[in-house]
Order: sequence, then structure tokens, then C-alpha cells
Amino acid sequence: MNSTTTKSRLTHSLTRGVSSMAFTELWERFSFYGLQGILSFYLLYSLDRGGLALDPAIAAGIVGAHGGCVYLAQILGAWLGDRLITPQSMVSSGAVVITIGHLVLAFAPGITGLAIGLILIVLGTGALKTNITSIVGFVLENEGTKRDAGFSYFYMAINAGAVLGPLSTGFAQNQFGFHYGFGLAAIGMFAALLQYNVSKKNLPDRARTLGNPLPKEHRIRHLLLAATAVVLLVLAIQSRFLNENNLVATVTTASLVAAVAYFVTMLRSKIVTGDEKRRVAGFIPMFIAGGIYFGFLFQKFTAISILITQRIDLSMGSWSFPVAWITTMSPLAAVLVTPLIARLWNRLGSRQPGPATKFALGLTQIGCAYLFLLLISEATGDAYIPLALILLFMMMAGSSEVFIGPIGLSLATKIGPEKFKTQMVGLNFLTLALGSSLSGLLGQVFTKVDNATYFTLVAAGAIVLGATLFLARSKINHLLGTWTR
Repeated sequence: MNSTTTKSRLTHSLTRGVSSMAFTELWERFSFYGLQGILSFYLLYSLDRGGLALDPAIAAGIVGAHGGCVYLAQILGAWLGDRLITPQSMVSSGAVVITIGHLVLAFAPGITGLAIGLILIVLGTGALKTNITSIVGFVLENEGTKRDAGFSYFYMAINAGAVLGPLSTGFAQNQFGFHYGFGLAAIGMFAALLQYNVSKKNLPDRARTLGNPLPKEHRIRHLLLAATAVVLLVLAIQSRFLNENNLVATVTTASLVAAVAYFVTMLRSKIVTGDEKRRVAGFIPMFIAGGIYFGFLFQKFTAISILITQRIDLSMGSWSFPVAWITTMSPLAAVLVTPLIARLWNRLGSRQPGPATKFALGLTQIGCAYLFLLLISEATGDAYIPLALILLFMMMAGSSEVFIGPIGLSLATKIGPEKFKTQMVGLNFLTLALGSSLSGLLGQVFTKVDNATYFTLVAAGAIVLGATLFLARSKINHLLGTWTR
């Protein structure tokens, strides 16, 4: 067999491995963002419109806390995928639990059904997300400069699901009611489970092995710790020590504590080399910047959702524009721009900007998007903001994600210490946990200050952080590896 044929078969195997995971993730994100697209409005809408009529500050807190918990749970999923259950099996079991959670939301009404369904989705997504991303990292392990492009296409699948999900569930909610939308999300998750089981035979052997198996003699101790944690959580909820008013602040604190614990563990571990510790240290400012960025982006589910209910007229003659379609513009813009940016990174090769520079671009762009929202909000005064302008804002903010999301995923799988590969992906997902919970806190602030002050602070914060990261890019990129731009 000649080298050309061998290379062609390897390329085909690589493409098939990434595409199978991408389609699985597309359907999983269809269900997740299909839920997210209508969840805020389910909490905010009045009872006669099928909602739960919650206070806007409480609704923002619940949505932010749920998103934070989804990504916070991925720490446990990452640890299990490294030490106890193979990544391939974690993805399968997570998909089953998520499907059940969406079915509960579809058929169990009220606060009780909401709580049970959201908890199951948190647990299932925690098992699935980090492990499927790690599997993509295994597939792209030796791809060098093509790595960011490969993750960009994987991320495009994520955003494609984030577009198709709310489009579908938003239409179902608009025409038939919220629980029909939740049912569609369950169907999407079942499709993800089916797609994964059909394609998992194409995965590399590393997906079926543990990176750092937990010794058998330690398993009982960890089981007791897990049981204790569950009991304490149940007691905190029953005693109202943990409630809807402090939930999002608690999740934010937990995300920060978990991140610090991860960084300290890797930086002090004897099984992590000096070079690996240097790269982990370089990831700290990237983690902080990523968490703040996603806090600004995920406001589409909190502060911006509240703004939509208050200042956007959805009436279009006799038809009402589905409210979930507004937030869909954000991932749609990311999907449209991703092939162009991925092609640019491929063309530039080793001359492409380093991760810190890419993050700086994304932060600056989303800051400019909020500056645009400030201008249109002030220009319209107390009147309704035109629907077309809020859609344009969503596209401006959403397209900035191409400089943050896939780059963070690629970076985490590239620089992670050998014994902490999957857990490094879990640490990267903590930027999403921090961002989601931060968006909930910001949503609560939004209910207490005027629009001009709020959007000014958010726009200025993003632009200043982007500029700071750009000025420090050489030092950060040097710590991370060989990048200089």
C-alpha cells in the first residue's frame, strides 16, 4: 500500500470520526438550545399564556443557575470519564438521562415538573459534554495547525443545533404551547442518542479506555463522598438554605471555587511536568476572559429576554413572531461565519493569530454589539425597539463566538496535562458555567437599573477586557505554547 493511499484512508477516518461526533452534538445542542430558547419565556409569561408568571429577577436567576449547573456538572463528568467510566460509555448514558429529562418537561406541568426535568438535564449533560469533546480531541490529536479548523467545524455543528432547536421549539411553542416545544427537544435528544450509537464504532481506541483509572481500593471512599454531597444538597434545598433567590449566586461561587481547585490541583500535581504547568498557568487569563465573555453572550437568555418581553413588539399583522427565533439569530450568525474563519485559520497556518489575540477580537466585537444596543435603546426612548434592530444586535453578538468557543475547546484539548486531558476540557467548560451563572446575576442587575447605564457598563467592560488581553497577548501566548501573535 503506497503512502498516498494510506494518507487518504487516515484522512477519511479522521473526517468520519469528527463528523459522527459533530452530528451527535448537533442533535444534543438542538435539544438543549431548543429548551433554552423558550425556557426564559416559560418562566416570564403569564399563566393565561402558558407560562409560570415568575418575577423577572427570579426567572433570570433560575435560567442562569440552570445553565451554570449544566456546565458545572461537567466537572464530575470529566472526572468520571478520566477515572471510572470510559468517555464512550459516559456519552451514551448521558444521552439517555437527558432524553428522560426533556420528556419530564414535556409531560409534567408546573414547578415540580420543571425542577425534575432540569435536574435530569443537568446530570445528563454533565456526563455527555466534556467526554464527547475529549473524543474529538482524540481524533484530532496529531493534526497540528488543522486542529483549530477541525474544532471550528465541530463548533459549527454545535451552533447549527443551537439554530435548529429554537427555530423548531419556538414555532411549536408559538403555535401550540410550551410543552409541545419541550416535547420537540426530547425528540432531538433521541436523535442524538440514535446517531451516536450508530457511529461510535468509528471512534479511536482512546475513547474506550480510561486515562487515569481510579484504583479499586479508593472507589468506596469516593462513593461515600458522593452520597454525602447529595444528602447535603437535599437538606439545603428542603431547609430553604438554598432557594430561588440565592441559587444563581451559589452556582457562581461554586464555579469559581471549582475552577480554583482545578488550577491548584494541576499546578501542584507531581505527575504534571514543568512545561505542562506553564501552559496551565497561561490558561488562567484565558479562563477568566472566557467566563466573562460567555456572561455577556448568555444574557440573550436573561437580560435580553426580559428586554424582549418589555420592549419588542412581536406582532406581524395577524401573526406573532416566535419569541425564541430572536435568540436563534445569535448562533445562526456564528454558523454562517464559521466556515469563513475556519478557512482563514487553515490558510494562515502557522501565521494565524494566537489564542489570546483571537479572544481579544471576540471580546471587542461583543462589546461593540452592546454599544450598538445602547444606541438603539436610547434612540427609541420609551417606544418599542424595532424587531429588525434587535435581530441585528443578536447577529453581531453571536458571530463573535467564533473567536472564543472553538478556540477555547481546541486549546484545552491541546495544552491539557497528559493525566488530566478530559478534566482540562471540564475546566474549559467551567467558563460556560461561570458565564451562564454570571448572566443570571447580570439579568438580576438589569431589573434594577436603567437600560442606558446597564448597556454602557457591559459594552465598556467587554471592550476594555478585549484591549487588555490584546496588549498582554505575547506573554500569554508564550506561556501557552509557541504562538507569538
